[in-house]
Amino acid sequence: MEEKEIRKLLSFLHPDLVDAALEKATIHTFPKGTELLRANQYVQVLPIVLKGLVKVYSRFEERELLLYYIQPTQSCVMSFSSGLKNIPSKIHAVTEEESTVLLIPVDILPDWIRNYPQFNTLFFEQYDMRYAEMLDTIEHILINKLDERLLKYLKQKSELLHTPILSITHSQIANELGTVREVISRMLKKLETEGLIEMNQDGIKIR
Repeated sequence: MEEKEIRKLLSFLHPDLVDAALEKATIHTFPKGTELLRANQYVQVLPIVLKGLVKVYSRFEERELLLYYIQPTQSCVMSFSSGLKNIPSKIHAVTEEESTVLLIPVDILPDWIRNYPQFNTLFFEQYDMRYAEMLDTIEHILINKLDERLLKYLKQKSELLHTPILSITHSQIANELGTVREVISRMLKKLETEGLIEMNQDGIKIR
């Protein structure tokens, strides 16, 4: 990726901070399905997604629970916290599609926090956003029925991946919503009967 394009993608940051990022950080493009971080691993680099999409989730025994997606110009607050404190990660992160990521060594974070106020602002905004998402998730779990949660999940994933048809298994959906495949299969059939989705050999289409 050319420096001009990188600067354009990082234009939401102050030019001095972009200069520091180009000097100290590295940029890598990862194929879809690449594990960037796993639980209990020490965080070595802080990611800022330039292109693509990264899924962040936790795992409890054999169950997975989707926490949030990292979209372009966003970073991972859980990695930021673990890297700054030098404690093991509590989350997993994997690319949902081919993704280009700026990787900032965590050992320079204290200096950046002191020297670049905008860097602090970036993560305060990220914390606010993730906290709001968490409250929204809790509300849906407590109040909304699973079919409503499922439909919202499918619509969000379709928008994030910029595709009208999701090529995803029932087991994958169950993992991300913290339930089991049989329940998801039943809920998908219900949504299809109601005319809200269409299932075929290509995947799941939102109507």
